[in-house]
Amino acid sequence: MKRNVIRYRTKADMADKNAELVEAVFAELKAAHPEGVRYLTLRLEDNTFIHIVETTADDGSSPLPKLAAFQAFQSGLRDRCAEPPVRNGAIVVGNYRVLAEP
Repeated sequence: MKRNVIRYRTKADMADKNAELVEAVFAELKAAHPEGVRYLTLRLEDNTFIHIVETTADDGSSPLPKLAAFQAFQSGLRDRCAEPPVRNGAIVVGNYRVLAEP
């Protein structure tokens, strides 16, 4: 199992558009039901977005990049950002019913 946290802050005038694109990703995930991925996105008050992605594939691959809505979300992301995305691997220190239990 591999977990990543991606954090970035959007420009104030682009935050709602970014949220709409993220919501479209979740709509496609709900329709497609791909296996091997858990995904959570938070939007903070300062327009910082935090994505938590958990994949179960041994190689860490994810079905997300194959989704049309995810591709649309990725397109122009850097232009929407005031602070660019930073990805970090993550180790769970505590978890109460948010992520899958190993």
